[in-house]
Amino acid sequence: MPRKSTRTPAPQEPLKCYLCEHKLDELDHKDYYLLRRFVTLQGKIRPPRKTGTCTRHQRVVARAVKRARVMAVLPVKRV
Repeated sequence: MPRKSTRTPAPQEPLKCYLCEHKLDELDHKDYYLLRRFVTLQGKIRPPRKTGTCTRHQRVVARAVKRARVMAVLPVKRV
């Protein structure tokens, strides 16, 4: 039976909201290069713990990504 490590992981600096840092209140659904920061290669919306977005801006991101999918700016699903 393997032994559990007694080491604690090194503390990481908390992620900061990209949209708050750049003072972006709205996110354009046609801005592909900004949207792909918040989407995985499979086309899924990345969770806020990975991207660092705050709750308010995560809703804005989700809305913009869903609109971009409808407008065919982002793929719905990659295989």
